[in-house]
Amino acid sequence: MIDNPDLLVHNYNIVKKMYSEAISLGYTIAQKIIRSHLVSGEMIPGSDVALKIDQTLTQDATGTMAYLEFEAMGIERVRTELSVAYIDHNTLQNGFENADDHRFIQSVAKKRGIRFSRPGNGICHQVHLERFGIPGKTLIGSDSHTPTGGGLGMLAFGAGGLDVAVAMGGGAYHIPMPEMVRINLTGKLSPWCSAKDIILEVLRIMSVKGGVGRIIEYGGEGVSTLTVPERATITNMGAELGATTSVFPSDEVTKEFLTAQGRPEAYSPVFADPDAEYDLVIDIDLCNIEPSAAMPHSPDNVKKVREIGKIKVDQVCIGSCTNSSLRDMLKVAAILKGKTVAENVSLAVAPGSKQVYSMMAECGALADIIDAGARVLECACGPCIGMGQSPNSAGISLRTFNRNFEGRSGTADGNIYLVSPEIAAASAVTGYLTDPRDLGEEPVVTLPESFLVNDNMIALPASVEDAASVEVLMGPNIKPFPQTEPMPEELTAEAVLKVGDNITTDHIMPAGAKILPYRSNIPYLSNFCFGVCDTSFPERAKAAGRGFVIGGENYGQGSSREHAALVPLYLGIRAVIVKSFARIHCANLVNAGILPLTFADPADYDRISQGDSLSLPALRERVKNGEPLELVNNTTGQVIPLSHALSERQREILLCGGLLDYTRESGHNN
Repeated sequence: MIDNPDLLVHNYNIVKKMYSEAISLGYTIAQKIIRSHLVSGEMIPGSDVALKIDQTLTQDATGTMAYLEFEAMGIERVRTELSVAYIDHNTLQNGFENADDHRFIQSVAKKRGIRFSRPGNGICHQVHLERFGIPGKTLIGSDSHTPTGGGLGMLAFGAGGLDVAVAMGGGAYHIPMPEMVRINLTGKLSPWCSAKDIILEVLRIMSVKGGVGRIIEYGGEGVSTLTVPERATITNMGAELGATTSVFPSDEVTKEFLTAQGRPEAYSPVFADPDAEYDLVIDIDLCNIEPSAAMPHSPDNVKKVREIGKIKVDQVCIGSCTNSSLRDMLKVAAILKGKTVAENVSLAVAPGSKQVYSMMAECGALADIIDAGARVLECACGPCIGMGQSPNSAGISLRTFNRNFEGRSGTADGNIYLVSPEIAAASAVTGYLTDPRDLGEEPVVTLPESFLVNDNMIALPASVEDAASVEVLMGPNIKPFPQTEPMPEELTAEAVLKVGDNITTDHIMPAGAKILPYRSNIPYLSNFCFGVCDTSFPERAKAAGRGFVIGGENYGQGSSREHAALVPLYLGIRAVIVKSFARIHCANLVNAGILPLTFADPADYDRISQGDSLSLPALRERVKNGEPLELVNNTTGQVIPLSHALSERQREILLCGGLLDYTRESGHNN
């Protein structure tokens, strides 16, 4: 007779953990960094772990809301080792909105101890890699491509703005402990093949949901053949796998990069133990990698360029946080040197940072690109987020970016292909999709022994003594955080929207030049919510007052933008029921106070129609106790069992009405 079954389970978990540690003392890179930053929790896959965060970053499309949240917490000064606010997304200023947001962010940064990377200094991930990344440190950023830092051996996570605000206040970052995947690289890339082709191959193998709940760790002899910028390209697009993050070892190549950046003291070796164990191992021989492209409209729709064939190209865009390093730009310049962009192709090139831009000008590479007929853009995200350079109607655009979701380019019927800088430059010259191996001998590009270091566009915060006199400046477009409320005893509402698989954050809350300036104005943004799927959704949601959203597999993939949760919250969405979630969006829903639930049987998705009346009886009590929920379809009379993977902390957050209320009212900042 067992008097206390909970105690038995607890003791079993302790014994299981001790046994696991006894049979394998080896740790992966990620496990080592997690272990050294563990605030609470156990390193058992799926269990909630709380991590101390060393560094944070924000960008201006998500930063305004993150800093509004930080201000609401009433904390005087950031408590991280380093926090940086970047301006790189909303840089088109055809109205006061973006400029006001930049001024607000700069004033908060000055007052609260945050470094401010001014407009024109570059894309957050590229600049952070150059100037601030440190192997073995933890970093979270309000941008899904923050794992770029894994190219330096950091454990870097994309997160919602609320999570970043909590970390800036000294709070821990909570994630489910991921499984570990090792991608074993052997051999060496052949001429004209690149890091972009490597990550496209990984996407082809694993798919856009293959990394969910996992950390992707790269190892093997092939790692030493890749430069830090090449590694960063690979970890950058780990976000497209749905991975928690991706990481490379910190080795002699890392040391050379940091030394060239004038930061040799930042180096420390970070390696996996020889007897580290992984949940999955994938072997990739770099010798077999070929020039490839992700075809419309998904990053995992990958084929070799020679398989796709000779298709006419209308536009080529080179840049983004994926492929805008000095190495990439020098390779593009070498291919374009002495040539002219094809008559019917528009070529746009955006260096990733002021450092890259200046060094291109200094060595003549910039002149080669300009002379070939390229349109040189500022050091910013630009076309990658639909901020200008939209292709022509039904146009084919080759881009060195990381996402090709439908409509993301700003042209609804645009056909976007994701390619390497080598393929992009070659195709810009020929006018059609081109395997660069057809150009003959590949030009050799050598990175300098030292980079041009000039941090004059990074504004330092005020001292603690001077901060009191700094005024936080807010413009009229900056609106308050949406109204939240504690979880009700039960919930009855309409299924206001039903969508399919692989719904992205671009579907939920689009980006682009027309919408991004209003990222600090949730009421205005609400007019565009789910516009890609159903333009009538905002009005129907407002009319319903409260509502459910029903979805399929991998719901919420893509960006870390918490607006994809905050805007539905404003429109009255109280629960989202799907077959499966992308990690960051699921966390953002919890932070916003929206209940994320999954079908116990995915086939039950078919038992709900848009417009059905749905109920969650005994909701508050069941969530509080961590019990499974039942959904009653009042329209059909059916009862549908639901599941969730909510930790005790997440349940408490939802009961309070969201992370901001949980942190501010309950005094929880851990």
